[in-house]
Amino acid sequence: MRKIAITGGLSSGKSTVGLLLKDSGAYVVSADTIVHQLLSSDTDISRQVVKLLGQGICTNDRIDRKKIANIVFFDPVKLKALDTILHPAVKKEIAKQYEQVKNDSSYIFFVAEIPLLYETGMEKLFDAVIAVSTDPSVALSRYMQTTGLGRKDFEARMNYQQKPLEKEKKADFIIVNNGDLTNLKKNVVSTLQQLKEYFSE
Repeated sequence: MRKIAITGGLSSGKSTVGLLLKDSGAYVVSADTIVHQLLSSDTDISRQVVKLLGQGICTNDRIDRKKIANIVFFDPVKLKALDTILHPAVKKEIAKQYEQVKNDSSYIFFVAEIPLLYETGMEKLFDAVIAVSTDPSVALSRYMQTTGLGRKDFEARMNYQQKPLEKEKKADFIIVNNGDLTNLKKNVVSTLQQLKEYFSE
């Protein structure tokens, strides 16, 4: 089964593209969901994260990802240390899920949504990369609307990533997402057709 990665900037609509591909018959896994699962239970990974950042990141004995973000996005050293813990675990889980479904013909593709695809060098593991492209002003507006956080927080997170334009230059396909869901669905359908042609060449 062909492996496709979805990446893009903050609030570009990567997860929505993933859901639309899932509706079209792809097996979809999300790096963010994996991180959430790793941190929401008592795992070796979650214990390492608490050891790194302190018990203060917990609320009612559960790791609070917002508290983690408030620390690491303004502390590059701790952010790098956190990445060292999380990224290998995410990579391992994605590989594990691929092994479980790679021979299942009911799925058209294996798709992984990975915001930090190029930053972690994981693009090498995929047959094609889709970058979701959004105008910066649209992304900022979406981010503020969905999180309730401001421009400063948005910029701190974006500074941690490669610039969206850099990701788009490296990607095999670009899905533009500046409009509504109907428009995005059309763009996803078009890209799916291009993917099928790309792999049949």
